[in-house]
Amino acid sequence: MNAIRARGLVRTHGQGQSRVRAVDEVDLEVPQGQTLAVMGPSGCGKSTLLHLLGGLERPTGGEVWLAGRRIDTLSERALARLRRRSVGFVFQAFHLVEELSAAENVELPALLAGRSRRQARRRAALLLERVGLAARARHLPSQLSGGQRQRIAVARALVNEPLVVLADEPTGNLDTAATLDVLRIFEELRAGGQTLVIVTHDERVAATADRLVSMRDGMFVDDTHLAAAHPHGLGGLGGLVGLEG
Repeated sequence: MNAIRARGLVRTHGQGQSRVRAVDEVDLEVPQGQTLAVMGPSGCGKSTLLHLLGGLERPTGGEVWLAGRRIDTLSERALARLRRRSVGFVFQAFHLVEELSAAENVELPALLAGRSRRQARRRAALLLERVGLAARARHLPSQLSGGQRQRIAVARALVNEPLVVLADEPTGNLDTAATLDVLRIFEELRAGGQTLVIVTHDERVAATADRLVSMRDGMFVDDTHLAAAHPHGLGGLGGLVGLEG
């Protein structure tokens, strides 16, 4: 089963002579349980692609399907409901609510999706334990390091048990040690069958994926299955371990 499918996907920006195709006739299938890394130079369209797949932007042309349901034709209300239930987002800049504690940040999407306060708290506590930050549950984002904030963001993305997690440069603001922490979490998710699409410029991040797609000028220029990416559990993280010291 495909978690994500796109056909003839187009996204343009601008008007007239300044019109640019950020995504240009892209076809993509992401099977359930696969980790896909998308790489390419700045401005190649990879972040726009991620936004289209997650319903944050509407395509100019083509189709986007999530779990067998076409999403580009949904109303804004239906699309927002589907995003809350089926998609978890992780961004480079974290996008945590500064006035809320770590636990409250994780709980928030569950509450918006209609879960009770008790359910949201229980789920948040489990996830904070999973990402190694149970002791920081009451801390505000300003009291956390960059790596800790990103781990909170990952926990928040998982709180509604989404079909797909979409991550846009999730380690772009992190040092090597924090990057390793986050990538270990992604590796655990991959091993557990979570579908992941990770946009990155970092080859170390891409090395943890099952499959690597390269983009240029809004199009795919290479699509490689990394069959030997994880022969020893953490696969591509070996290079990061060497850099830690």
